[in-house]
Amino acid sequence: MGDGLLDLAIAEAGGHRLWNSLRGLKVDLSIGGPIWALKGWPPERTFDQTLSLDTAREHIAFSPFTRTDRRMVFDAATDSVTMETLDGEPVETLAPARAGFRGMLRNSPWDALHLGYFLGYACWNYFTTPFLFAYPGVRAHELEPWHEAGQTWRRLKVRFPPGIATHSPDQVFYFDALGRQRRMDYVAEVNGSTLVGHYTSRHRRFGGLLVATRRRVFRRNPDDTVNLNLPSITLDIHDVALIHADGDPTPARDQA
Repeated sequence: MGDGLLDLAIAEAGGHRLWNSLRGLKVDLSIGGPIWALKGWPPERTFDQTLSLDTAREHIAFSPFTRTDRRMVFDAATDSVTMETLDGEPVETLAPARAGFRGMLRNSPWDALHLGYFLGYACWNYFTTPFLFAYPGVRAHELEPWHEAGQTWRRLKVRFPPGIATHSPDQVFYFDALGRQRRMDYVAEVNGSTLVGHYTSRHRRFGGLLVATRRRVFRRNPDDTVNLNLPSITLDIHDVALIHADGDPTPARDQA
């Protein structure tokens, strides 16, 4: 049952053939929301970012990051996040990175390296879903449908292996009748184990790849209902370029 929903989601997102032809993505996005002030990053800080991510291994770079002369590189295989100059010279590294969050609460401030770890693994997961669910070691099965706001969504419960850095090992993803992701539920372990309901919308195609260009993150209740009054995190995706295995980028052409 889970295989059918996963197949539908992957086909709607662009299909295995397209995804397997890629080696990376380049994404322009804006990150906002009140949580960043809570974590010690005032509103005047810019989170307009260009992301470069590897589609096969969990590796992603943000530029510029927190400073106009810095970039950030997250790598799951080495459990590290590194601040670099724009020329790629290392300035500071946090490793092992996940362990650096021990003892932190939801209102604990983050330095640039902690911020980079959180945004790094999170964005890599977001932009590789749903293809990520077919990667080695990832297990998925379908749950009973979910009814919300007059809609019925199919749900996929996904368990991630230790080798993939993510919010929490067990997560639930919601899909509409077309196979487009509408929501995801997880526990933000590195941020005080907060229960999260994360909504995705405004899907557009870039070079054949379907991307949710609007993401809104809310607190989730224990019964899986979500408080939709004010998002704690916002992500707005402006452009996505596909980097093929031959090195040639596919220019973005927006489609419905």
